Amino acid sequence: MRAIWLSGPEWLAVLRIGLGLWWLESWRHKDKKAWFARGTGIAWAADVAERHRWPFVRTGFAAVVAPRPRLMAYVVVYAELALGLGLITGLLTPVALVGGLLLNLLYLVLMIHDWAEQGQNTMMALISVVAFFAVSWQTWSLDDAFGLFR
Repeated sequence: MRAIWLSGPEWLAVLRIGLGLWWLESWRHKDKKAWFARGTGIAWAADVAERHRWPFVRTGFAAVVAPRPRLMAYVVVYAELALGLGLITGLLTPVALVGGLLLNLLYLVLMIHDWAEQGQNTMMALISVVAFFAVSWQTWSLDDAFGLFR
């Protein structure tokens, strides 16, 4: 039976592109001036990590993020941009899917005991896993056009 409108691989490409648009929106809506100049995103995460009930989150944040808040602000913001563009265009798609999954898992673990809604991170992680194992870069992607990851 043929899928409605599109084939199975094409629907997987739609899912991959939709995930990329989600990452791009995450990048677009950030107040970059506040993130880079005032470190608002990292300051918020530091507050969450400081109160976290799991010690490895507190110590990991203190060791990796806290000593370099400005750098980490740039890493987070531009990682979201790179993930979005990579998934939309299908360039280095497996790398983007694994990177996005890791970033979503970091967000999930950091905010698991906070007020933040975790449905978005959970669904984005699930889409990353499905798109990865369904090799979604084989349709409508630069990876396919360049013959990468065959």
